[in-house]
Amino acid sequence: MMKMWKQIVLVIVALFLMSCAIAKDNMIDPNAPNPVVEVVKNVRDAVVQIRVEAKVTVQNYINPFFNDPWFRQFFNFPQEQTRPIVSLGSGFIYEYNPNTREAFILTNNHVVEKGREGTITVTMADKVVYTATVVGLDPNTDVAVIKIVVKEGEKVTVAPLGDSDKLQIGEWAIAIGNPFSEGLDRTVTLGVISATSRANLNLGENAPIYQDFIQTDAAINSGNSGGPLLNIKGEVIGINAALASTNGGNVGIGFAIPINLAKRVVEDLVASGKVTRAYIGILAQEITQDIMESYGLKEVAGVLVAKVEKDSPAEKAGLQVEDIILEINGQKITSVPKFRIAIATAKAGQEVALKILHNKKEMTVKVILEAYPEDTIATADTTKGTLATGITVEAIDSPIAKRLNVTSDKGVVVTKVEPNSVAAKSGLKVGYVILKIEGKEVNSPKEFNTELEKAKTNMEKENRKTIRLYVLDTNNQPSILILKFE
Repeated sequence: MMKMWKQIVLVIVALFLMSCAIAKDNMIDPNAPNPVVEVVKNVRDAVVQIRVEAKVTVQNYINPFFNDPWFRQFFNFPQEQTRPIVSLGSGFIYEYNPNTREAFILTNNHVVEKGREGTITVTMADKVVYTATVVGLDPNTDVAVIKIVVKEGEKVTVAPLGDSDKLQIGEWAIAIGNPFSEGLDRTVTLGVISATSRANLNLGENAPIYQDFIQTDAAINSGNSGGPLLNIKGEVIGINAALASTNGGNVGIGFAIPINLAKRVVEDLVASGKVTRAYIGILAQEITQDIMESYGLKEVAGVLVAKVEKDSPAEKAGLQVEDIILEINGQKITSVPKFRIAIATAKAGQEVALKILHNKKEMTVKVILEAYPEDTIATADTTKGTLATGITVEAIDSPIAKRLNVTSDKGVVVTKVEPNSVAAKSGLKVGYVILKIEGKEVNSPKEFNTELEKAKTNMEKENRKTIRLYVLDTNNQPSILILKFE
């Protein structure tokens, strides 16, 4: 009995000593470097403040009744006025060439897009101000590159780029930016990665088409857009882009563009000033629980091929309606947005291996992607001139048409209307569907351009100044709009 008690006492003593050792190991050393502090020291000076000054055209009145084109013309109402705007945002230096002294800055498209018609200035950490030029813009991902040429002797800090594909939910996230005003530059906020692959977010009419956002609770406020989201190693894992809020303030839900998505975009922007995207030629549909059960899938994953475009890479490779795409180059496809991103970030001419389910049998199909066809997007001349129209349209089954909740299966959708253009003065708006031009049906951007040019030619021959459009508004109500050329 005594022997047993001795053993119990020895065990208790051993456990006590172990707990003391563990407690000692877990004690915070006040002299140990704080990893967040180290990250901020190394990267903060790479963050810049961006100021854009431009002029925008705005309506002179508020009441929608006054916006009727007939009313404006009859009463000779002033239609638009130009006023200056100043907007602030953030960016960060990701590359520096000491030979040319060029510093390349990553930011958001929505931060600097108006700067092409105005001026963009960049304030460095040491308060030195430079005029920036636009290298390239990509509204489809909300990524932009601008550059400055720094003076000789200027100290330039470069933010290292990380790998956003390796992100784990719950790891630390550090945001740096310039919220609200010029007096709060390079503010640091701390949080975690709340989620990844957020898509189909309603972020306004200028929201990017390709969405694969990182969600974080690190405070991202107005003015933080374009700043870096960093991991605990001090690497950029995202570009801060948006916040979910009803009043413009932070509520713990912010979004950043994954840096791996931005890297692919930057490559094209620096090379040519624009992004050339790959095209496969299918309409993809989400897999639901019912579809999963019907096709004998093991999980709700992959995308269903709902349509195959004629003469497209998909058709040439033998893809068929009702095939289910499970993987692209070994990467699991979990949703339609993931599928779009995978194709859009590939290169034209690249061969991709698709793991598909065809007639309930798994097989691999190789597809050679092509450049996105020019006739999927059409822009009516927006340059100055008597026949400048100011309309950009896209195919009725394009991703942006779906985001604009277009339900028509005919016509083309208006995706951009230039301010103060003939189109804007007619009352045409983003989200409208153009069904006919001068009575002729238009069911693709290519047909839109063809019929519009014919209409302009006939207008000049007949010595008139108007072109008639048959449209559906955003409530699917049909009407006739008149393009009037002064």
